[in-house]
Amino acid sequence: MNVRIRSGLHRKMAAQFFPSIIATCILLTLLATASAQTCETSTEMDAATRTALEAAGKRYFGMAANGDVFSLKQNAIPSLASNFSGIETAVTDNKANLAGAQPTIRPPFLLQVQGNAPIERAEFLCGVFGAQGQTANSAVFVINNLPPGSYAVVIADATGAKGPYTVSFVLQQMGADWKLGGFYAKSDQIAGHDAQWYINQARQYKAKNQNHNAYLYYQQARELMAPVPFMSTLQTDKLYDEAHAVQPPDIPAGGNTTDLVAGGKTYKLTTMFPLAVGNDLDLVVKYQSADVSNTTQAFADNTAVMKALLAKYPELRDAFAAVVARAVQPDGKDYGSLLMMKDIK
Repeated sequence: MNVRIRSGLHRKMAAQFFPSIIATCILLTLLATASAQTCETSTEMDAATRTALEAAGKRYFGMAANGDVFSLKQNAIPSLASNFSGIETAVTDNKANLAGAQPTIRPPFLLQVQGNAPIERAEFLCGVFGAQGQTANSAVFVINNLPPGSYAVVIADATGAKGPYTVSFVLQQMGADWKLGGFYAKSDQIAGHDAQWYINQARQYKAKNQNHNAYLYYQQARELMAPVPFMSTLQTDKLYDEAHAVQPPDIPAGGNTTDLVAGGKTYKLTTMFPLAVGNDLDLVVKYQSADVSNTTQAFADNTAVMKALLAKYPELRDAFAAVVARAVQPDGKDYGSLLMMKDIK
């Protein structure tokens, strides 16, 4: 089950847009998967299950807010408990943010997988869908490599010492208990602004034909709006449509690379995304590198990429405080450099 933790930089890297779902695709997917995977919303599940899930969400939230890693591990599914370091780090990092906060539990979702083997890509269509796709109370979850069983997604909203937060739990039923299978905590604000602010900014950039800025700000808005990156809603689908309408063809996305020429060399960009660093919003750009062991050369390449990127798209200077360039070699090892906008000349 690949949803154990998404927080901090991992959360940023994991953020993606989910496509809008049209009625025909919904019907075909339902017919193809009804026997393997189902979802019940809060109004569809029985009262006892709903009460148990809400109680589990409040209990695990209390453990996280108190930094009680031991109790969370004791209540985790075996596969998670055996490799708990990621959860422990996330809980520790967010303890101060959640301390003293009282959670409000959203209506939970019950996800059930039938069969004898894990599903490579489990898709759960929750709630009522209309002719145009999702409705106000629907949701779609996409989880990879999910074994047969009963699962739930419980989302809590809380306001702590550092503002509003969303904390989400993926639970798995084991006997009569709902065990912890995933933990996700994130602020509802980035660099002091909420999702609606980023949507408004994106639309303003679009009006000025600054589509690179608009697309990246739509990305940030969607990241803030989705409680977990494997969930889409009517709101996130609408954001996808708005972002897709302005997506520049030269921004790397969907696994495709784009070329950037700098100093006589061609760099293959693999991804670009916004990243909050303190109260600033920075731009991260990753590109392919054969070898990053020579850090002097890697730093020079990073600097060349940053300069060329801003020379090609000067509009980025208005939207971001700094650029982070990361050279990534084939095995995933990378070397990164950060420069403030004023220092990139």
